[in-house]
Parts: sequence; structure tokens; C-alpha cells
Amino acid sequence: MLPAVAALRARPYSAPLTRPFITARRRVDTMLGVLVEIELADGTVGHGSAGQSLGVTGESVDSVLAVLNGPVKQALTERASTGRREVAAGIAGSCVGNFAAKAAADVALHDAWARTLGVPLAEALGGDTATVLRTDMTVSLDTPQRMADAAVEAVGDGFDVLKIKLGNDWRADLDRLRAVREAAPDVRFRLDANQGWDVKSAIRVIRAIEDAGIPLELVEQPVASRDLAGMAAVTAAVDVPVMADESVSSPHSALEIVQRRAADLLNIKLAKCGGIDEALAIADIARAAGIECMVGAMMEPRISIAAAAHLAAAHPAVTLVDLDSAEWIDDPDLSGGYTLRGSEMHLHPGPGIGFAPWVKGEQE
Repeated sequence: MLPAVAALRARPYSAPLTRPFITARRRVDTMLGVLVEIELADGTVGHGSAGQSLGVTGESVDSVLAVLNGPVKQALTERASTGRREVAAGIAGSCVGNFAAKAAADVALHDAWARTLGVPLAEALGGDTATVLRTDMTVSLDTPQRMADAAVEAVGDGFDVLKIKLGNDWRADLDRLRAVREAAPDVRFRLDANQGWDVKSAIRVIRAIEDAGIPLELVEQPVASRDLAGMAAVTAAVDVPVMADESVSSPHSALEIVQRRAADLLNIKLAKCGGIDEALAIADIARAAGIECMVGAMMEPRISIAAAAHLAAAHPAVTLVDLDSAEWIDDPDLSGGYTLRGSEMHLHPGPGIGFAPWVKGEQE
């Protein structure tokens, strides 16, 4: 039995980025989010977080705080001592939507649960913290020269896989990729259009890249998230593996993608699906279908990134990670969870996901 939840505390969080984060859909200069603690009746404290993402989940800092301090807190604190899955289900059923807010509370719950067991979260979920995860580094959408400069910097920092943000104008995208390729000829590339192409443009640009011999690991979400027929057409027309990202928001959506053969890979993000159990269910569907998964994240606080890394180490279907978000955030005070050595993520070996309680007086 999990001790009853005694308290939930949430507060706004903000930190500047070291450089602008630009995609086909948005620009971020400051990390805006929420930090949350869940305290159990035995005094155990777990940590979670959420990032503001109006363009993906439709959630703001204010909406996340309202959900956490309203229906989620009510669902947790009114529940007697029970099992971990039942408490997590209470978070999931506390309101409609608001998946980033739910994920923040769910991660805090799972962090506290793993701490009561005295093991890291990855091990509580059946994984191993000795697993070394290799993340890519994102090259933000910009001019060809600035993207080339960013690629050179990332390679100098020890990254040999770069995620290149593209979208909207396929001709300009080809120029950007050529510049990055010339600047960093020995790395592998993952392309992310963030829904920025239509079907014909996606096929045209991917085939052109293939013909140019540029080494691509995958192309992520080339078309609109709801256009599964279009994504299936792209997947069938190109040799490079296509990954569904924004299209994957639940086990139901993952199953539909698999059944329609709309993508070769699935990208699981806690903020899209709302929590650990939903994420594991997506990975189970992928494994049953013989499809590999990536665990990724949006622009979120380091706590969210650490939780995603523990999730990635806990399921055999997860073979790729894209967890560089915290490296964009200029906040040395929020540390813990993992150590990054070049592209290698080494998980915190202690209980939970490895963050210290808030300093007294910071709680709201």
C-alpha cells in the first residue's frame, strides 16, 4: 500500500534559455513552467514539473497551477491509502485534458512511490539505472549559417547525433540542412518538421535528402498531427523511417497509428499522454507491433527530463531518446536526476528521480 497523499504543493517556475529555441510552430526565449511536490503521510516527498506549451498541449502556467491546486489536489488528498496505480488513475481521471499538469503530478507521485521503496524510479518500473542513454542535441530553426554554427558547437560538446528543426519552406529547409551537413560532416541527423510540411513537400524534401546521401536516422512528424492518412503516404513513399510525435497522445492514438501503418517509430512524451502508466501502455503497444520508440520531451524543467530518462530506461521498446531540453535552460540551481557526459545520460542512482526538496519558504 502507498501511504496516503498528505499535501500537494505547486509553484510557478521560470528561467532564461541560453539561446532561443525555434521550431516551425513557436519561439521560446524563457522557460515558463510549474514545479510540484507531493508529500505522503509518512513524510516522503516526490517531485514533478511541467512546461508551458500552448501550441502542443494548450496549457499555460496559470492553467497548470489551477488544475494542480484544484481537481488534482482534490483527487489526491481525498483518497485514502491505496495502491500506486489507483492513485495515478485518480490523477488521470481528475479532469478532462490538461495532460502536462497531470503528468507533473503523476511524476511527483511516482517519485515519492519509488522513494518509499528505496530504489530509483527506473528500477521500480522494472528497468536499470545502469542503462546509458544517448541523447541528441537539437539545432534550432534559424538561418543556414546560424544553424551550421550551432551544429559545430554541439559536436564540440560531444554530440554525434543532431536533431535538426525544419519546416514551412522545403526549399529553404534543404539549404539549411546542406549548411549543417557541410559544417558537421561526421554526425547523424534526425529531422523534425513539427508538422510544417504538406504531404507532397514532405516526400519531395525527404527524397532529395536521400538522393544527396545525407545520413538520416529518422524524420519526425512531417505533416499535421491529425493527418494520419497523409503521414502514412509519406511513410510508404520514403526509405527513411518516419516518426510520429504530435500524433501520439495516448495508447488509443498509438494503436491507430500502428494499425494504419502511419509511421515507423513512435515518440512518447509524458506531457502529451499525462503520466507514466499511459506512456508505458504506448510502449507496450509499440513492442507488440514490433515498432521501436523514442522518449522525448518538450521545453520542460529538468525534473521532467529526468523522469523521462527513467521511463526510457524502464521499457525495452524504447531505443532512442531526445532529452536535451534542460541543456537549453540557464538554471544551475535546479540540478539532479542525471549527469550528462557528452551525449551520454547517466541516471541518478539514489531513490526516486534524484531531486532535493524545495528550500523552506519557496513553497506556495
